[in-house]
Amino acid sequence: MKLKVALIGFGVVGQGVAKLFAEKKQFLLERYGAEFVITAVSDVKKGAVADPEGLDPEALLDHLGKRGDLTSFPAPERGWDALTTIRRANADVVVEVSWTDVRTGGAAMAHFREAFACGRHLVTTNKGPLVVAPFEMMEAAAKAGVEFRFEGTVMSGTPVISTARKGLRGCEIRGFAGILNGTTNFILTRMEEGLSYEQALAEAQRLGYAEADPSGDVLGWDAAGKVVILANTVLRKPLKLDEVELAGGITRLSERDIQQAKQAGERWKLVAEAQMENGNLKASVLAKRLPLTDPLAAVTGPTNAVTFFTDLLGPVTIVGPGAGQRETAFAVLADLLDIHATLVARQA
Repeated sequence: MKLKVALIGFGVVGQGVAKLFAEKKQFLLERYGAEFVITAVSDVKKGAVADPEGLDPEALLDHLGKRGDLTSFPAPERGWDALTTIRRANADVVVEVSWTDVRTGGAAMAHFREAFACGRHLVTTNKGPLVVAPFEMMEAAAKAGVEFRFEGTVMSGTPVISTARKGLRGCEIRGFAGILNGTTNFILTRMEEGLSYEQALAEAQRLGYAEADPSGDVLGWDAAGKVVILANTVLRKPLKLDEVELAGGITRLSERDIQQAKQAGERWKLVAEAQMENGNLKASVLAKRLPLTDPLAAVTGPTNAVTFFTDLLGPVTIVGPGAGQRETAFAVLADLLDIHATLVARQA
């Protein structure tokens, strides 16, 4: 089955998706009978082009690399904004990978709503709408009768959401605790190895793990957004961003704190968690000392992990990469394949 795709956003992740489409085209066709064709790209900075017959992903990437934008890329349609692209592109699936705003949802809120209103399936890595209005988005997709996937919103390509919602089907998931921000985990690992906070942060920025303004990571806001997504979509418990307890992230930890924990056989981690207590959901993102026997304590560097607490299996821990172009693009690809398989099954 062929699925036509409109890409909203052509930054790091959008380009990563195009690379995977080009690289894995034959494999996807032979293994899954799946063919993904890009019919439109819309990016607020790089421009927009559309062709109902399909755009060559390699040609798009080559042109972008040489020219810096898509404004002169040969295509029958150009200049559409995101909403026009969603409405007019000859697409089965909208892949929304635009800039994320976890406080307001940003422009992605309108993108999601337009996709559902137009009857388009939606795959996203954008946390914003799923932090601000998760139930609205899930209910809108269900009402429209379209598929909605968002694996890449929490731990990049590591299959956390699909494992919880499908692999642990039949279990009652009572809560979770995890390391959901690779930047802070990298910084804490390097501090344990002897660097100061300032040195570790500078190295994280140099390696591309941290932004020039790292506050969203080091203060815990990024991880808090992911807690909100998991609480609403996995635990099915309503939780808002301002209900997640924060206490300065890792910014208050000194080199002495790190070394004292090390000497005690413990390790500092920024732990993101949500659990039921006396009938209420309590959520937090707090720096904690964990014993080395805790599975989360063994997770070092930019790696992420989450432990789900279940009634039938006990604690189940998933460890994997939590960031990166290829890793996040894989999440999009996995979600597209899941939608493809769902649609094929319906036709059987």
